[in-house]
Amino acid sequence: MTERWPKLDFEADRPVIESLHAYLQVVGKLPTRALPWCNHSWHVALRVVPRGFRSYPVFFRGAEAEIMVDCLNSAVAVETSSGFADGFEITGQSVARFHEQLAELLSLAGVDTDISGAPNEVEEAIPFAEDRRERTWDEAVVSRIHRAFSDVNRVFETFRTGFVGKSSPSHLFWGSFDLAVTRFSGREAPLHPGGFPNLSDAVTREAYSHEVASAGFWLGGGGVDEAAFYAYGYPTPDGLADCPIEPDAAYWHGDLGEFVLPYAALRESADPEAALLRFLESSYAAVAKGAAWERAMLEIPRGGFGEPYDVAARRDG
Repeated sequence: MTERWPKLDFEADRPVIESLHAYLQVVGKLPTRALPWCNHSWHVALRVVPRGFRSYPVFFRGAEAEIMVDCLNSAVAVETSSGFADGFEITGQSVARFHEQLAELLSLAGVDTDISGAPNEVEEAIPFAEDRRERTWDEAVVSRIHRAFSDVNRVFETFRTGFVGKSSPSHLFWGSFDLAVTRFSGREAPLHPGGFPNLSDAVTREAYSHEVASAGFWLGGGGVDEAAFYAYGYPTPDGLADCPIEPDAAYWHGDLGEFVLPYAALRESADPEAALLRFLESSYAAVAKGAAWERAMLEIPRGGFGEPYDVAARRDG
């Protein structure tokens, strides 16, 4: 069993990270076409589950199906409510071969949704069927990556409990390959300018239709060549860069326009979960205060185990 908060090395693990990201791009095409559009593209995201990453169930011919990428056993599985269950191994095959295998598996399961296409939110978007480059796979590295995402997901879901306004689940967006949790003020936001590579501006504008305070985790890239956490607001409140942020290792990244906390610094702290919660709470507070959110109406005590928060006591107080 991989230890909690495992060591991550973006440079050393980059080939495996790129392979996993490429495979998840293929998996992610299914919910984009087999589910009705959910606000802010939530339906396309993958959930972190004990063995890997799972799609939301999709609908077909009177039944439901889901895909699971098993990071502990290096495999892909498709299961349906009609009783179908089968899969194939991940060995470092080309994206073209992975796409071919998944399409065949879905067809056997009775899911006739087309999953052809090309990756999103990457500069080089080679169509899946044409990407025959050799890929690198290492089950130990993938297990560490999944363990890190699982630890982060646990804290993100805890953070989510302290907000009674609209909040996303903690979910993995396969385009940018980041785990994110987002809070909403309830007010409309200015039209987003878009501009993300190989992503329709209409998708971006719908995702940012309302004011957000968002936080997430990614394995590196985009100007930060190490695993790190991020936090930002859209629209960005005036003076956000100058707001205090916790823990001490967190900082404002001017090029990204976001707060950043290196994963390595969190891992070395005495209590990583508490440190991450401080980052999430302080960055959210900076955005919410700067944008004058109605915080008293949106925030509640962070959830405990087995009991809802006491509404009557809170109102009386």
